[in-house]
Amino acid sequence: MPTLAPSRSVRAPSDPDGLRDRPLTVLLVHNVYQQPGGEDGVFEREGALLEERGHRVLRYELHNDAVEGMGRLALAARTVWSREAYAEVRRIVEAEGVDVVHVHNTLPLASPSVFHAAHAGGAATVHTLHNFRMVCPGNLLLRAGRICHDCVGKAFAAPAVRHKCYRGSAAATAAVATTVAVHRAAGTWDRAVDRYVALSQFARGVLAEGGLPLHRIAVKHNAPAGRPIAGPGGEHVLFAGRLATGKGLSVLLDAWALDPALPTLKVAGDGELAGLVQAAAEADGRIEWLGWLAPDEMARTMATAGLLVAPSMWYEGWPLVAVEAMGFGTPVVATDHGAFSEMIEDNVTGRLFPRGDAAALAAAVRDLTGDPARLDAMREGTRARFAERYSRDVNYRQLRAIYDDAIAEFAAA
Repeated sequence: MPTLAPSRSVRAPSDPDGLRDRPLTVLLVHNVYQQPGGEDGVFEREGALLEERGHRVLRYELHNDAVEGMGRLALAARTVWSREAYAEVRRIVEAEGVDVVHVHNTLPLASPSVFHAAHAGGAATVHTLHNFRMVCPGNLLLRAGRICHDCVGKAFAAPAVRHKCYRGSAAATAAVATTVAVHRAAGTWDRAVDRYVALSQFARGVLAEGGLPLHRIAVKHNAPAGRPIAGPGGEHVLFAGRLATGKGLSVLLDAWALDPALPTLKVAGDGELAGLVQAAAEADGRIEWLGWLAPDEMARTMATAGLLVAPSMWYEGWPLVAVEAMGFGTPVVATDHGAFSEMIEDNVTGRLFPRGDAAALAAAVRDLTGDPARLDAMREGTRARFAERYSRDVNYRQLRAIYDDAIAEFAAA
């Protein structure tokens, strides 16, 4: 447990000393996934970012491994309201003088009870929405390979339950849908969360359409892991990420099959479609499957790539692999929807192509890699945009402003 510190009250917005210059005590809350993913990484990176800037960071973590042995009804009840998480978060807030409780994932063991616990203990609340679970129990707005908005705006996500959108289970989907609906009716989303963090303007709009209070939704992109320096570029094209259906791997491999003039494609990652990638690599000498790469090796591969490709079929939250590529100056060719439409400026920091269009992807890659002078100029523009909009320094300033707004909201209430 962390060392106890004197309790502190939240300063009112009119405090002449101001909020922005003083260190905060922040409690980060996260329900860790059984399979490590991007949300777990953001939880760790933002905690480190705050500590770098002199803030005191406490962490309350739960792990999904703990659901083993829990009965279905007990787990469903805890998903809606966890007495254990409520008691522990309130205890920490009161004992440690926490200013802000920043929640990343509550499903299933933390539950939205942690927001009420934070307020009861005297802390403001912030909730990063890494996906669309608030408006889509399946969290991806994707069903059977197609974009789906059937549950957005509904008081209860009945279509998701009918289609078993969460873990292929009607019962599990109903537990998620019930949690969101119960807390909507109870006013949790309107009153117990002082600021939401959406990862893109696109996500902010969808979440507001789904019923969250627009004025409380701030946009802050995920912070990169480090401070990359400009890379030399190179001739190969890189795909990096989980080898999953929604990542558009079939579109990617079809593009290379369509155009024998495309350069070497390196695929870094692993997952359920590893067999598909391995078969393509065996059939086409231009395709290399690298498997998972260590961070240093991934950085080198990314910095020496001519392009990064991201042909996702689902809406990405705010894909860090693309941001990190931009930090090295590596342009990105991506699907023209969701966050990518905001992140990538067509013909400035990369190219955008229609969802699922392998021919258009091939044409974009061929166009850029066939003009080295143009690609070099694009690398400079890509690096400049990263420094201006997506660096860790920019990200910290955005996060601190969100905390200050949340504290002011809570104090006013």
